[in-house]
Amino acid sequence: MKLSARLVALAAVLATAACAPQTSGTSSSDEDEKTGTLRVWLFQEVNNKPKEQVVDSVLAAFEKAHDGTEVTVEYIPVETRAQRIKAAFNDPESAPDLIEYGNTDTAGYVRDGGLADVTEEFGAWEETADTDPTARRSVTVDGRVYGAPYFVGVRALYYRTDVFEELGLDVPRSQAELISTAKKVRAAKPGMYGIAVGGAYTYGALPFIWAHGGELATGKGGSYASAIDGADARRGIEAYTSLFGDDNCPAAKCAGMGGNDTVTAFASGKAAMAIGGDFSHAAVEAGKVKGKYAVVPLPGVEPGSVAPAFAGGNNLGVLKSTSHRTLAVDLMKRLASKEAQGRLFEGMGFLPTFSDVRQRAAAEEPFVKPFVETLAAGTEFVPVSPAWAQIDSSQVLPTMFQEIVSGKKDVGAAAEDAAEKMNEAFGSAG
Repeated sequence: MKLSARLVALAAVLATAACAPQTSGTSSSDEDEKTGTLRVWLFQEVNNKPKEQVVDSVLAAFEKAHDGTEVTVEYIPVETRAQRIKAAFNDPESAPDLIEYGNTDTAGYVRDGGLADVTEEFGAWEETADTDPTARRSVTVDGRVYGAPYFVGVRALYYRTDVFEELGLDVPRSQAELISTAKKVRAAKPGMYGIAVGGAYTYGALPFIWAHGGELATGKGGSYASAIDGADARRGIEAYTSLFGDDNCPAAKCAGMGGNDTVTAFASGKAAMAIGGDFSHAAVEAGKVKGKYAVVPLPGVEPGSVAPAFAGGNNLGVLKSTSHRTLAVDLMKRLASKEAQGRLFEGMGFLPTFSDVRQRAAAEEPFVKPFVETLAAGTEFVPVSPAWAQIDSSQVLPTMFQEIVSGKKDVGAAAEDAAEKMNEAFGSAG
């Protein structure tokens, strides 16, 4: 997957010259050294070499611009990031200056006092005028900015073009059509899931809730309250859980499936549809369905509408304990710049957080178009609360879905129980 030299050149033109930012005095360190060694922690990817090449190029330019500086990068496993990063917050002497972190972790890291407030530098950076609103929200807590968006990821509907043609089916334009189409496929092909769904696939289920007008929670900051048991949210839950059963995806097999499982089912030819991300493209291309599928935005409730997707992705943040604040902020901006994000898209397929660069990427690579359309239609995000990490890791929503599809509880009872658990987490985080 390569973009033409034209996009690379265009991204470079769009990128403003990096310059040393003004410090805002919010670092917990009394020092702001202008030389020395900066330590950076980035996430290790499955195929990390293209990412390393982009990063190395940025570092070379950074070190050339700042005499007497050196940057060391450690690529850390995503699975152990929580322990590593929290330990770094507690041990400033061995902590890095700059980290990559998941965008749902922002509020928790801010609560822990680990991230530097870079509101002034972010606001003065000309490139941020083109940052999409959801990406900007992912680095913002109580109106203050604690990092720079690095890339964004969303999900859309993958479907088998050959199966649809064989059965004379139209691409679903609403969630009602999606459900009925899935069941038609299952009836015609009993050995195939109409659409692969998972009881443990939180971010595949949320668009159904949001499309029906439901919300995860209301409020902001330390005053969130769960809304998962609201009437609109329950309608979305009912729509998603209606896809579990012998007429589409049997609960005995699908209740425990997560997002990777559903994509694997589609890629291996066991499902006619699946909700997958732009980041799932390589896995699907490597599967049995290569050349026999297409992708469209996941439909909403009204025909022709797009269901709001969860805007996932990663950010870069400067640690509050750094003794190289000015340098660390400059490096953050260079790594998250339009030029660097365009090159990361080339090498890794990561969608840029800048809307203008992303639109040009979509023009160069057709597979990106439905994901860009999904982003343009409007995305949603999880509550910006440190409680979300606890809610997510405790499997509150998957438990709710699984209780419903197993018949253990009805939608109302399961949603009420989930709301109670969420409110306990919000209360403890506050």
